[in-house]
Order: sequence, then C-alpha cells, then structure tokens
Amino acid sequence: MQCSHSIRIVSWQDEALILRSIRTAVFIHEQQVPADLEWDEFDAISMHVLALNSDGQPIGTARLLPDGHIGRMAVLKEWRGKGVGSAMMRRILEEINHRGIPIARLNAQTTAIRFYEKFGFQMSGKEFMEAGIPHVKMIFNYS
Repeated sequence: MQCSHSIRIVSWQDEALILRSIRTAVFIHEQQVPADLEWDEFDAISMHVLALNSDGQPIGTARLLPDGHIGRMAVLKEWRGKGVGSAMMRRILEEINHRGIPIARLNAQTTAIRFYEKFGFQMSGKEFMEAGIPHVKMIFNYS
C-alpha cells in the first residue's frame, strides 16, 4: 500500500536531531544496536535523505557517503511496507547516477536482501555480523 510521503535531501548539519531521532528509534531501540556503533564521523560528510509523511512528520532516513556507500537506511516501524524505503532508495540511486559514482555499495541486513535485489543490487561475499545483526555486502554496478 502506497501512502503519501515526500523525500528530501538534507545535511547532517541542518537536520541532525531529526535524523538521529529516526535512527535511534529503529536501530538503538528496536534493533538494540549499541549507540557507540550507530554514531560515527561519516554522518557529517554524507548526503542524507529524509522521508516525511503528508503532515511533514519524519518517517525515514538513509545516508550516502561520497564513495557511493549507502547506509543507515531506517523507516519507522508503522511506515514499513508503504513504499517509503523504496522511494528513499530511488532518490539515492538517482543521486549516485547524477554524481557519476560507478558502483554503489551497502551492507544489507539479511532480512532486507530481497528489498535491495529489487533495485539491482547483487550479493558480494559471505554473511557477516555487524552490531550483532547478520549482514551481507551488496553492490550495484552502473557500468
């Protein structure tokens, strides 16, 4: 079911409190990721997408590092399955293409592999643990 939402590109410097609130809810509270693993120096240099519902309330976020690594994809639980993550991924892939980055990379939670495969990502390597959660490396090659 698709619901009304919008996707904005934002900076960490301008929207850190909002971005942190979404990631805290999803990763730290829901998935029990330790806070010291969630926050790093890459937020300040990344492009961030922010998903807002029709009332302007924040419902999702993700980031793109300058080297094409996508990460911290988070959608609030009540908004999952409504096209928010797909809209964010489409916007990030548009930006990667616009920047001329030849290969996009991400570490996918194993429960999200099919989601990323829908966009053309392919698994690259064996399963590994990150923050106590099974992941697999995935790549998308633009060439």
